[in-house]
Amino acid sequence: MTDPQIAIMMLGIFILIIFLGFPIAFTLMALGIIFGYYAYFNPGRMWRDHDRALEAGAGNWELAETWVGGFFNNRIFDLFVNQTYSVMANEVLTAVPLFLFMGYIVERANIVDRLFSTLYIAAKRLPGAMAVAALITCALFATATGIVGAVVTLMGLLAFPAMLKARYNTGFASGVICAGGTLGILIPPSIMLIVYAAASGESIVRLYAGALLPGFLLAGLYLLYIIGRSVLQPSVAPKPTEEETGDIPTLKLVVMIFTSFVPLAVLIMAVLGSILFGLATPTEAASAGALGGLMLAVAYRALTWQRLREAVYLTMKTTAMVCWLFVGSWTFSSVFSYLGGEQLITEFVTGLDITPLTFLILAQFIIFLLGWPLEWSEIIIIFVPIFLPLLPHFGVDPLFFGILVALNLQTSFLTPPMAMSAYYLKGIAPPHVQLVEIFRGCMPFLAMVFLAMIVLYNLPQIVFWLPELIYGR
Repeated sequence: MTDPQIAIMMLGIFILIIFLGFPIAFTLMALGIIFGYYAYFNPGRMWRDHDRALEAGAGNWELAETWVGGFFNNRIFDLFVNQTYSVMANEVLTAVPLFLFMGYIVERANIVDRLFSTLYIAAKRLPGAMAVAALITCALFATATGIVGAVVTLMGLLAFPAMLKARYNTGFASGVICAGGTLGILIPPSIMLIVYAAASGESIVRLYAGALLPGFLLAGLYLLYIIGRSVLQPSVAPKPTEEETGDIPTLKLVVMIFTSFVPLAVLIMAVLGSILFGLATPTEAASAGALGGLMLAVAYRALTWQRLREAVYLTMKTTAMVCWLFVGSWTFSSVFSYLGGEQLITEFVTGLDITPLTFLILAQFIIFLLGWPLEWSEIIIIFVPIFLPLLPHFGVDPLFFGILVALNLQTSFLTPPMAMSAYYLKGIAPPHVQLVEIFRGCMPFLAMVFLAMIVLYNLPQIVFWLPELIYGR
């Protein structure tokens, strides 16, 4: 077998192993080291010290030591150590644990229940008012945390039972929670975009600026669907009675909105604004956000030692997962490229003589399929870099490609059979709620994602307008 064929076999073995359920980060590292040992194998280097020791009359023990040393005298181990150091020293990735910590602290500050209740009362005259309030709360909370599982679980415990009690259709209510919970990986400050920036070398501040309007576009399409269906099919979202909403004085409602909505919104806008306008680096802004989250928790009297410990533990756990995925992916991809696998794929795709539109559709379709068995972090770190070298050939801007990927990855949480948002919600939903109902409820929101991608392709200035306005071309 030629080296490129071995590289393709390496990729095939990896795909097979992850479908068997093995830990992805350690699978990447293991395959990278095993195939890398072959790729960088140098018999002369391996036996040189052994031969010298033999000529010097070394004993059996010394010969055994030189043999072991010769066995490990392979450049793959140097590569692995260097890749690990590169990940740990990556300034872009430093923002990940800080944003995660901010999110976990905000999650435990008991802000969300007040925010949902206030928004529901404020939107009570709108069709599907409770669903509208739930989606806006999901979007704001998801933006603050960037952690889909946390948002879906918390809103599933808070808003989902309230919607069911208000006689909302089960599938409709499920779709609102599942779709709203995924918005945090698209709307800045998004952890997913930080990971894409580290993998692609694209500027994180331009990615944040580029993702802002598409994020609002998708959230707006969700809201239009909720209100439109509530008007056309009132049975899915019955209007609340006066007894259910009550008559709250305007001044009291303003105070409720200020104490529940404004502090979190100000925190998010301060963090995002300082990044977009160059007042702080993403790491500095994330540090300020983490401090702001702590201050909010203290202000709401929700900061306890137990909650602080939980936030720190979950932050370290998630950060370790992302970092080790990077270590494994960069080791794997380095060996894959060294063996000629990347060049083989590039030559194959460019030899197809396809248009840029066909390439984008093909790439997004592959990412869509990968979203069934894999999470977004694995897709961004492992598979997206395969497409990045092809972008210049097809004249595709990596900023535009990254935003399309971020939109597409919304589907990985909503598409059966591995729709993680649906499983998060099913895990805390009442027993009578069937998984198939949750899947069915997610389908219209899935259509909104595809519609947003079509709009984005036909109106790319939605992505480019804000980055060009702030930073120029």
